[in-house]
Amino acid sequence: MPARADAPPLLVACALRIEQAALRSAGRAGPGAGALLRTGMGPRAAERAVARALERPGMSRAAVLATGFCAGLVPGMHPGDLVVADETRDPRGVVTCTGTALLAEALARAAPGRTVHTGALTGSDHVVRGQERARLRATGAVAVDMESAATLWAAAAPGRPVAAVRVVVDAPEHELVRIGTVRGGISAFRVLRAVLPAFYEWHRSLLLPRR
Repeated sequence: MPARADAPPLLVACALRIEQAALRSAGRAGPGAGALLRTGMGPRAAERAVARALERPGMSRAAVLATGFCAGLVPGMHPGDLVVADETRDPRGVVTCTGTALLAEALARAAPGRTVHTGALTGSDHVVRGQERARLRATGAVAVDMESAATLWAAAAPGRPVAAVRVVVDAPEHELVRIGTVRGGISAFRVLRAVLPAFYEWHRSLLLPRR
């Protein structure tokens, strides 16, 4: 069944060049699919970049999906695991995500054999290590990153679909220092490259005509 003729596009936002490279290497989803935005690192950069992007012609009603790498907070997580946020949190509050179950199912199909975790994704303005992970885990969050909460905060508007998907690059038992120089970073890169089609599947499912 085709999507509505007036369907809004999808804006996929990431922070780092390596995340952008993974998504670009996955290829295009086809005409009219939307845009890939690299925001730069940190919550302030993400919020500014997303707000500007949504002011562009044709983007005012765009669905927004934040993605990239994250730090897992749950013991037993491994590099390459996927995290689908049911909500994002930062000091300003909570943004509820759209179509979480649909997105998790699409990701499981796109990356068979990878564990998909669903839960709260919390925001930070710095890289989280050591005991700070345990403190954040105690709040109920399953993962932390620097941009997702700010991205969704900037995008939050009545009727706008928003989501966040992150690939675990390190976890309590698998801390790393630099992305891309160790096995965990390489694994996360490959997973992020593999799951882009799931983002478009989620977007299309939200745009099907309602009966």
